[in-house]
Amino acid sequence: MIKKRTKEILKRLDEAYGTEYVCYLNHKTPWQLLIAVILSAQCTDARVNIVTKDLFVKYDTLEKFADADMEELEKDIHSIGFYHSKAKNIISCAKTLVEKHEGKVPRTLEELTALAGVGRKTANVIRGNVYHDPSIVVDTHVKRISKRLGFTEEQDPGKVEQDLMKALPKDHWILYNIQIITFGRSICAARNPRCGECFLSDLCTSGDRRQEG
Repeated sequence: MIKKRTKEILKRLDEAYGTEYVCYLNHKTPWQLLIAVILSAQCTDARVNIVTKDLFVKYDTLEKFADADMEELEKDIHSIGFYHSKAKNIISCAKTLVEKHEGKVPRTLEELTALAGVGRKTANVIRGNVYHDPSIVVDTHVKRISKRLGFTEEQDPGKVEQDLMKALPKDHWILYNIQIITFGRSICAARNPRCGECFLSDLCTSGDRRQEG
């Protein structure tokens, strides 16, 4: 049974941000989303979207990524950071998709995490956004805000994921991540959260909460 407090938090998030599935990384195909998520590690979605705008024109098929020259791909994604390891992982990942999966992005967590550069977070982004399988994505916003809301005391993303799976109903697993990203960017920032403007302030368990008046 969902706790009354949790139900109220989710209700307010739904009212504030809606219940549509929104992906902040621009893509047209599942494999483009997979590559974009690999690129997004330690980088903003906005920067990734700037790079992939031209990248997905130059490499318009998965096979072109699989056959890409390492140094050339590094130059193409240089502004993103960690470009050497990301280029290496993208080429390896693309080759595996072409050779073992007939060019299709697999659905299961096990198959996805077997791909180069794909951990649980990336795998869950794919499962949630491509296949709409109930998945919890633990990014920096979700990790920080879930702790502030009292859903977890953990620091390890895997443990945070397990806590959220217990606390949240499955129909909100994907939505929670989408909503919390917006909430984290606009209100509940890592530094100087705007607690006076927060519609969840009365439900927050964090010591960061600043009551005004």
